[in-house]
Amino acid sequence: MSEEKHKKSRVLLMYITKVSGHRQATVAIQKSLKQLDPKIEAPTINGFGYTYPILERVVNRAYMSVIKRTPKVWDYMYDNPKIVKKSESIKNFLHKTSYEKVAKLFLRYKPDVVVCTQAFPCGMVAHYKRDRDLKTTIVGVLTDFSPHSFWINEGVDYYVVPSVEAKERFIKKGVPSDAIKVYGIPMRSKFSSQLDKRPIAKKLGLNPNIPTVVIMGGGQGLGPIKLTVKSLTKVKMEFQMIVLAGVNKKIIRSLKRYTKKSEKKILVYEFATNVDELMELATVIITKPGGITTAECLAKGLPMVIINPIPGQEMRNTDFLIKKGIGIRIDDTNDIGEEIELLLKSPERLAIMSKAAYENARPHAALDIAKLILEHTNGSLARKDTDRLNSENYV
Repeated sequence: MSEEKHKKSRVLLMYITKVSGHRQATVAIQKSLKQLDPKIEAPTINGFGYTYPILERVVNRAYMSVIKRTPKVWDYMYDNPKIVKKSESIKNFLHKTSYEKVAKLFLRYKPDVVVCTQAFPCGMVAHYKRDRDLKTTIVGVLTDFSPHSFWINEGVDYYVVPSVEAKERFIKKGVPSDAIKVYGIPMRSKFSSQLDKRPIAKKLGLNPNIPTVVIMGGGQGLGPIKLTVKSLTKVKMEFQMIVLAGVNKKIIRSLKRYTKKSEKKILVYEFATNVDELMELATVIITKPGGITTAECLAKGLPMVIINPIPGQEMRNTDFLIKKGIGIRIDDTNDIGEEIELLLKSPERLAIMSKAAYENARPHAALDIAKLILEHTNGSLARKDTDRLNSENYV
């Protein structure tokens, strides 16, 4: 065997924002890579935080402020062709001024493949690759059900998308069909397993014989979580609730005080390491339609109820779920209790929604993406590129 074949495979995985679906997707791919090749080098990097740490904090705060206070502004900006065109010069400036730090990453890790689960680092490394005439394979992995134009960059070799509809949308934007892989959104492998509900319910002190409603507010604990719980406690029929409120400490404290007075059994969590078990118990889930959460719900065959989705990516995810018959949308929080009661009293409708979820699930996406990545590792041309950069002290 040649010396080249003895070299370790090297993959660089890039995301943005520590508490995010982008990071979860990156970790899922990393675990699948190590499952297929235990010796692989596959570090994960916060691409935005690494290159522009101060700007990342500013942008994150601005984004959270906009979606909380003026969501219509984000709706206008999201994938708006005029905004995309006007921001082109800013994007190119950020890409070019990131070169010194990107070069250090390439020299340190010598990646055969760079995988990005968010559009900014994807464009950044694609721009660097193009300017430096590298052969490194770049894979963009979408974590929402509708792609936006900021993903489109010359130099990206493959786009991994969650649905046929997303592929068609990319083709219309000019991406070659053979560069688009419909593998799904990468998630933790445990969500693909069917579990026995009874021991889980017993462990949590819940009744396996009555419906369970799971309420999730994403990692940031956004949305009308408390109003939802209050509305559900007014419903006379028997069911129990599990609430996941993320990092929203204020909501958690308030809910824990409120649930002590409730006649219904309500469990309140910050972050849970057993979300797959909680979803297994769920009869229906009330959630923000983030890409990762949605993919996990599909893998579990969960009927979904969406309340006040954030304009932009969440609205498009919601449109996908409604079109496929997987979920319903509720805009008035006063209607939540009534709508959930109607659903729980209609097992036939829940069964149809669950079947649609399973039909659109792609629980093995992370493994499929890992296989694609490994096809382009082990002594690829990218290794020779980074060796050349090293010899030239190219920064």
